[in-house]
Amino acid sequence: MCGIVGIVSSDPVNQLVYDSLLLLQHRGQDSTGIATAEGSTFHIVKAKGQVREGFRTRDMRSLLGTMGLGHVRYATRGSASQEQEAQPFYVNAPYGIILVHNGNLTNTRELTSELYNIDRRHLNTDSDTELLLNIFANELQSQVSGLSLDPDQIFTAVSRVHERVEGSYAAIAMIAGHGLLAFRDPFGIRPLTIGSRLLENGQMEYVVASESLVMESLGYTVLRDVAPGEAVFITLDGELITKQCAPNPVLVPCSFEYVYLARPDSVMSGISVYEARLRLGNYLADTVARYTPMGDIDVVMPIPDSSRPAAMQVAQKLGVEYREGFYKNRYVGRTFIMPGQAARKKSVRQKLNAMSSEFKGKNILIVDDSIVRGTTSKEIVDMARAAGANKVTFASAAPPVRYPHVYGINMPSRHELVAHDRKIPEIAQAIGADHLIYQEVEDMRRAITLGSDITDLEMSCFTGEYVTGTVTPEYLAWVERNQLS
Repeated sequence: MCGIVGIVSSDPVNQLVYDSLLLLQHRGQDSTGIATAEGSTFHIVKAKGQVREGFRTRDMRSLLGTMGLGHVRYATRGSASQEQEAQPFYVNAPYGIILVHNGNLTNTRELTSELYNIDRRHLNTDSDTELLLNIFANELQSQVSGLSLDPDQIFTAVSRVHERVEGSYAAIAMIAGHGLLAFRDPFGIRPLTIGSRLLENGQMEYVVASESLVMESLGYTVLRDVAPGEAVFITLDGELITKQCAPNPVLVPCSFEYVYLARPDSVMSGISVYEARLRLGNYLADTVARYTPMGDIDVVMPIPDSSRPAAMQVAQKLGVEYREGFYKNRYVGRTFIMPGQAARKKSVRQKLNAMSSEFKGKNILIVDDSIVRGTTSKEIVDMARAAGANKVTFASAAPPVRYPHVYGINMPSRHELVAHDRKIPEIAQAIGADHLIYQEVEDMRRAITLGSDITDLEMSCFTGEYVTGTVTPEYLAWVERNQLS
């Protein structure tokens, strides 16, 4: 999971890209990068850490030009500690291309071999973003001769990318002297949205970003999502040209975006993230009522912030008091996206504090958006007991995470997942809860897709069914062997 943005403007774009990355900070905090295009010259600044830490005034002054892109990284491939793996990535031929990418490629071994043995291209990192960039650059090189470049040649290159690359990818690229390109994998697993605004002189400005909140916050109008398999090219003059580049695209967006990753004020694939989380709470309430004696619940409490909508609906539907007993320190990052179990465990205590007045002598129902490794959940249950809770029931607005996620979320190993090979009572014991309630898979599907045109979701971490159809047990074993430290 990462956050990406690309903007074509008539004015300097550096501040707009910076502001966009601040809005997307929840999608990654390992590193950040901005690139701008001043004519045919690129300017690039990359840094470890969060956006506010990464860019100084001198950096912003160096980012000249009216076209730019940016990235916030949450490492799911390669190493979070390697600064050279921060995005964006650059190749000088053809024309000069800079690219940012959200997602994970699942045939990296084959592509790496092809690039070296057939395409004769060198990779300097283990990042699959550098791999994707070189695949695209190679395919574009094969389409052009001389200096001229037209959109059809670009779209043909994207079509070839779709033929060669497997996995999830939402990508934005700048081609020096020509314009900005955005494209999405044929399943549309990772999100990508287009926005625009009309200037007084009649010129259009465009932004492409991971979430719609970027457009709304910066004064753009949301046009639509980039369709699965589609490529969008925006010229330096503000002309928007689009083409479907995949033969059989089908939209299967990632369910975890709605459960946890996206900000609640975003709309993805026509679905309000906030309203989806409210519906998750409604369905979860029915399951809680079915499995938990009502005398065992005095109050419902969320783990702020992403589980708050679901918890409010659980309390309302059960007719139980809703209270906020955990105070959140907003200056600590999201624990799920921190690299390493030790960092996550330490961060829970820094991030949350349990207020004893809300817990003492009460039977507490704690609602969280999901349970992945169980590290955070166990710490939260311990905190509730230490604050004086009588009984602690834990409810997850998502089903049990039993399988690795290979499409852009850091869940590479089954052995890290607390629900893998455990029954629900065993998971409850592992996290120290008196009772544990999970959302049903079909309830999650209905809650997210209700009222939309979406017929299916990418739910592999819950079901073990991988929508690209090319994820084998051998590949999963290889991913586990090469997972992040």
